[in-house]
Amino acid sequence: MTPDDGSAAADAHHGRGGEAQMLRELLAAAATGDRTAFSNLYDRTSSRIYGLAFRVVRDRQYAEEIVQEAYLQYWQKAGEYQPGRGSVITWMMTIAHRRAVDRVRSEELQQQRMSHYGALSVETPRNIPLEVVVQTDEARTLRTCLGTLTELQRSCIEMSYFGGLTYPEVARHTDTPLPTIKSRIRDGLRRLRTCLRTHEDA
Repeated sequence: MTPDDGSAAADAHHGRGGEAQMLRELLAAAATGDRTAFSNLYDRTSSRIYGLAFRVVRDRQYAEEIVQEAYLQYWQKAGEYQPGRGSVITWMMTIAHRRAVDRVRSEELQQQRMSHYGALSVETPRNIPLEVVVQTDEARTLRTCLGTLTELQRSCIEMSYFGGLTYPEVARHTDTPLPTIKSRIRDGLRRLRTCLRTHEDA
């Protein structure tokens, strides 16, 4: 690495650290009711929040609604942010991702209800395929096992496997070093596999 390369890397590192500090200060000010600080926070982060939401829901209107809901929650919960549990952007992305996943699940549930209604409306009754029952049971087990993970492990796995983000994208969205993300997902998947095997043997 040349001296110029080293200087560039150092500047990038300090830039990221400076942004993280600025976001903490803006959120802290927002927690006291400072709307100008919150508006600044929105300007600096909304594109990333929207990008994550859109990747999960694949719909511009839904993504925009999720962004609005997420920022309302940021405003209401700003005082509950704990720096020791991660950066501000990680906290924000986790909330937004959870809302996006909930929206997808809600839409899927609605579609299932509509399909079920349609099946009941036809003259010839149809039995529910065994595959559907098995899939439903597996989904319930998966949700149970996801609940055994830490919040950080769960959010990273959901972003990667349910949201379609690559490991570098998860690292960038959460403002977390890539090796940390890889380790977090690896450990989470290991715990997840152990839990799923336990349920299979039960």
